[in-house]
Amino acid sequence: MLVLLPPSEGKAASGRGAPVKPASLSLPALTEAREAVLGELVELCAGDEGKAREVLGLSEGLRGEVAKNAGLRTAGARPAGEIYTGVLYDALDLASLDTAAKRRAGRSLLVFSGLWGAVHVTDRIPSYRCSMGVKLPGLGALAAYWREPMAAALPEAAGDGLVLDLRSSAYAVAWKPKGEVAGRTATVRVLHAQVDAATGVEKRSVVSHFNKATKGRIVRSLLTDGAAPKSPAELVEALRDLGYVVEAEPPARAGKAWALDVVVSEIH
Repeated sequence: MLVLLPPSEGKAASGRGAPVKPASLSLPALTEAREAVLGELVELCAGDEGKAREVLGLSEGLRGEVAKNAGLRTAGARPAGEIYTGVLYDALDLASLDTAAKRRAGRSLLVFSGLWGAVHVTDRIPSYRCSMGVKLPGLGALAAYWREPMAAALPEAAGDGLVLDLRSSAYAVAWKPKGEVAGRTATVRVLHAQVDAATGVEKRSVVSHFNKATKGRIVRSLLTDGAAPKSPAELVEALRDLGYVVEAEPPARAGKAWALDVVVSEIH
């Protein structure tokens, strides 16, 4: 199973270890593209701070992120699973997993990134600020820039197993599973169900914060249980066995992904 995750906007501080070596990261087919984005980002942030903040969409209060990006080549690195923070990663809580679950996480969790393209949670990277929505002066829009290298690297990473796609729309555009891979891909939406007290009618809505937290808990549940679904249909059964209410919509035609709705009644 390959689980595709979005990154977090907020990140922990870089580590004290050796600086990142793009060639040492997993998915080596992305190395050349990573070097290009890293070089462009460092050059941008080592120059005019105002221009860098404008390109990266940073407020005055986040001006320190520019200097951090300028020093990426010498900053210490730590596992990506420790760098990414935020609601989804708090709920996932990789640090508290047992040894077997951590091994499964290292094999299956792939985090998409405007800077790195995609990295496994065990890849060592520095803290940075560069979303997939950024348009770098020399490379253009990163979402478009990453499509070609991702198309070469991701099908191999997916292998012949299930792909669980939990990415946000901003990161999903960088790689869209196609053909046979799409048929064994499942996307997940989290819906909050509430019954209107006056009418007795159930209403459902998507809540961003809760959506992220629930996705983190879903991944944690699968990792701790040791579930190994090989298809979207098996994933539906695995999630139901774990206590989730899941509504599944198989693809209407070949080359499309399954759409899963996880329905919850409590927000926490």
